[in-house]
Amino acid sequence: MTELTAPNVVASPTRSDRRRKLVQNLLRGERPYMLYIAFVILLIVFSLSSPWFLSVDNFLNIGRQTTLVSIIAVGMTFIIIARQIDLSVASTLALSGMAAALAMSQINNSWIVGAVAGLGTGALVGLINGILTTQLSIPSFLVTLGSLSMARGLAMMVTNTKPVIITNETYFAIFGEGTFLGIPVPIAWTLAAMIVGILLLHYNVFGRRIYAVGGNPTAALYSGINTKRITTAAFVLTGTLAGLAALVLSARSHAARPDVVQGMELDVIAAVILGGCSLFGGRGYILGTLFGSLIIGTLNNGLVLLGVSSPMQLVIKGAIIVAAVAFTKR
Repeated sequence: MTELTAPNVVASPTRSDRRRKLVQNLLRGERPYMLYIAFVILLIVFSLSSPWFLSVDNFLNIGRQTTLVSIIAVGMTFIIIARQIDLSVASTLALSGMAAALAMSQINNSWIVGAVAGLGTGALVGLINGILTTQLSIPSFLVTLGSLSMARGLAMMVTNTKPVIITNETYFAIFGEGTFLGIPVPIAWTLAAMIVGILLLHYNVFGRRIYAVGGNPTAALYSGINTKRITTAAFVLTGTLAGLAALVLSARSHAARPDVVQGMELDVIAAVILGGCSLFGGRGYILGTLFGSLIIGTLNNGLVLLGVSSPMQLVIKGAIIVAAVAFTKR
């Protein structure tokens, strides 16, 4: 007589199992848990240390301060997931801002011309970075290290290091000083970049191919993915977002200067790594990048309110980058 056996039933995890799993993830430094906890700790420490920290105006100020880093960090997320790096984003921003301001000054003071020139310049620098990296098989670190210097030099050469004044009020309203649904325009552009980044990375075939290229380039190539084209597209996207950041910065300051945001690429990379991206590629998400950028902005804001010197701020941010890389796992 055949003996009937009950099918194997997998028990659903209990509340204690989920709690144990959460503790294990925290002890291993897994994100997003550590990211959220770090952000909450910063809020608590600075709110207890400064009476001005917990105010709507200060939080809006943090949002404005992190705009440039957050916008560019969206593109940098794609690049780092694809196992690349872009050190030229700050110089690309400076060059794009100069291109936008010069285009407006030469062609009827049109904000549309300026916007197209700024975005186009950023995309062109990204395209050059991508082609040199993929077609000549030069490490992106070296390619973008060179373009960092060249883009900054070109920005200084076009006006002999002089700033270019912008007078278009519509340009100011659209990119720097207006509001959209009650939200300051710089923050609105940040949210728009984040939404586009989330849709591309998490809900589009392009994002799946980025993960594939970063996770295992050889397997991605054998599966029919044009890895060179995908990598180049990531560089173009990052350059375009650097151009958008240039429009925001120049609209806020009413001028384009060739010496702006020097060293900002470090803040961008720090935000992406803090947000959970692996420097080894194949892992990362846009929402984490946003939190990483907010952590950097909150840290900068809180340290200023506490009167910490600029050199010490650099030391603290550098230590955070090292700690973030130490927590990065395969």
